[in-house]
Amino acid sequence: MNKFYKNKKIIITGHTGFKGAWLTQILLNFKANIVGISLPPEKSPNLFEVLKLKNNIKNYFVDIRDYEKLKDVFLKEKPEIVFHLAAQAIVRDSYDDPLNTISTNVLGTANVLQVIKEVGGVKSVVIITTDKVYENKEWHYAYRENDALGGYDPYSASKAAADIISNSYIQSFFNLKDYNIKHNSLIAIARAGNVIGGGDWARYRLIPDIVRSIYDKNEKIEIRNPQSIRPWQHVLEPLSGYLMLGKGLYEGKTCLSGAYNFGPNNESFVTVEKLLNHAIKILGKGVYEINPDKSNKHESSLLKLDINKADILLNWRPKLCLKENLELTFNWYKSYYKKSGDIVKITNQQINNYFK
Repeated sequence: MNKFYKNKKIIITGHTGFKGAWLTQILLNFKANIVGISLPPEKSPNLFEVLKLKNNIKNYFVDIRDYEKLKDVFLKEKPEIVFHLAAQAIVRDSYDDPLNTISTNVLGTANVLQVIKEVGGVKSVVIITTDKVYENKEWHYAYRENDALGGYDPYSASKAAADIISNSYIQSFFNLKDYNIKHNSLIAIARAGNVIGGGDWARYRLIPDIVRSIYDKNEKIEIRNPQSIRPWQHVLEPLSGYLMLGKGLYEGKTCLSGAYNFGPNNESFVTVEKLLNHAIKILGKGVYEINPDKSNKHESSLLKLDINKADILLNWRPKLCLKENLELTFNWYKSYYKKSGDIVKITNQQINNYFK
């Protein structure tokens, strides 16, 4: 992939976010030509500024809901590959501002696809949604890509809608039977969730809550739902899958068009409380208390993904066990807060070691 992505013109939407910043840094290491489209980072600290990415790529601080501005960027930059990550990504925020969540995630995704259709020239498109697109019945069965989509909360529903819209564009405007006849674009949809790693400071997420409580506030860690089971995976795992998809689509592999799940090994499905105890052990400090959620904002307690399709068609599978996922994550934060090394260098070491 290092050789493939060198000098490729790539647009990343949402490049100022957690996953977007990691993806940007990876592709910079591959010597790709990166153009970022996003809102400015919301707060400090944030990974985009920590990694000093603004100085190394071309930035457009544009709202993806603004179709004309979005189109102007595509016309000017003429990308070959697009990774669409821009979204309102916090479940609990979607209860407080559902219209912003829906307009960003649904209309924003439609705008990106429509611009790609109108401007042309893009060979490879990876649309990032989430594992929460499925109609979650909270059973131990792992969801497959052809299972029913749904969404209890506004965030999940908006991402399911974005997923459906993406598939409708594939069928209507980027149909495989018309490839290399009426269009030259292949599109895939990537579904992953509960991604962890250094540099995430978003609200209402367990890992940022842990490090904020320990390092910023020096107070007890509060957890709402200790027995909820999540598929914890390091950010480099799904990003490697996105990059494999981007490469395969660019190379004209029509069999790769469609939706894919990217999740961890089964042993990485553990409760919030178990993960928290691992974290405290790695960090060498921290205590927690259980403070049940009384807001009545529903959050799923169990969700598993079947990743066989990615394994069979992409030869992708998770490389890291739960212990490695957590050590990479919390050692990054320890280095950041203790200023025990160059955090950009440490981030790149994690990337390079993973891709070796």
